[in-house]
Amino acid sequence: MKSLELKNLYDDFRDGETIKAYAKIIAEDAKKLKKPINIMEVCGGHTHTIMKFGLPQLLPDNVNFIHGPGCPVCIMPKERIDHAYVLAMQPEVILVTLGDMIKVPGSNGSLQDARSKGADVRFVYSPMECLKIAKENPDKTVVFFAIGFETTTPMTAVLVDQVIKLGIANILFHINHVTVPEVMVELIDSRDEHVDSYNNQIDAFLGPSHVSVISGSKIYDRFPKAYGRPVVVTGFEPVDAMQGISMIIKQFIEERCEVEIQYKRVVTHEGNLKAQALIAQYFEKVSLFRWRGLGNVPESGLKLRDEFAQYDAEVKYKEVLPIAEIEDHKLCICGDILRGMVKPQECTIFGTACKPNSPVGSCMVSSEGACAAYYKYGNLI
Repeated sequence: MKSLELKNLYDDFRDGETIKAYAKIIAEDAKKLKKPINIMEVCGGHTHTIMKFGLPQLLPDNVNFIHGPGCPVCIMPKERIDHAYVLAMQPEVILVTLGDMIKVPGSNGSLQDARSKGADVRFVYSPMECLKIAKENPDKTVVFFAIGFETTTPMTAVLVDQVIKLGIANILFHINHVTVPEVMVELIDSRDEHVDSYNNQIDAFLGPSHVSVISGSKIYDRFPKAYGRPVVVTGFEPVDAMQGISMIIKQFIEERCEVEIQYKRVVTHEGNLKAQALIAQYFEKVSLFRWRGLGNVPESGLKLRDEFAQYDAEVKYKEVLPIAEIEDHKLCICGDILRGMVKPQECTIFGTACKPNSPVGSCMVSSEGACAAYYKYGNLI
């Protein structure tokens, strides 16, 4: 009997013949389109699949990809990174976060820089590792700098739940969780008088897969109804992406505008109700959350509920945390890239002053950012 290996689980979703078959279907259907369409993939995982597997070169000229906010690391504003840096430098504090945060530059430097100056900064795969760190360091305060879309929010909620139930006094939380639908609205219909996103190029969305596992496809119901944009929730493998694109094109030629699920093997309309309930128990929306490159987006971020303020690092360390908003470099056009108005290579500092090992803007900061994807895979298409 053949042993099961990891590659056996994804081989069919990367099958070249299947990808080519979808390319032929898309090419034939695209002939029936009344106008060119621009499809925005909201998630950086999709961006990297699209670039890594050269999907743009398989599509006809009248079907185009534009790139969305990417990942929670990319959109974290510098002042929030400064919060992490300042917290890490506090006496008797252990700053814990997820690994992608290590290189993100704030105005004082990155968490990697803070660690080189003696700060106790630790990077974990699971928030639950904070429990072990706190137990081993009872005389120190462990601050979990929580980031992520709806995908990682339940893990933070579980940690909060355990901290409260176990009566752990030396774990605090700095919450930076953000939500996808609100920023999708912002991309379509910006309130910022300085940004002409009313002329946005978005015709349809590839909905993020892992976010939708938690929240369900119901969070996108407003987009066909209120904004006339179809959404197809799509998996991260290249066959998934091609099928999702095909489903979007069929909606246009059949004059439909709906939310559909390509990623049916994992995503449902309702999502994970238990995870949603746990998030609602401990978190609430903030009126505004500033996205790096996009500005303040209403109700797009989460915070600990007021009744759990004793566990909130932003409350305890309020006097030392900076409040001033910090903009990106003037030559950086990440805001326009995140809005789907330009492509990364149109930036004058792309690949020169701005590279993955020396990122200037948000789209190059994380490995899942659009600029990082173009830099890594751009020569493949």
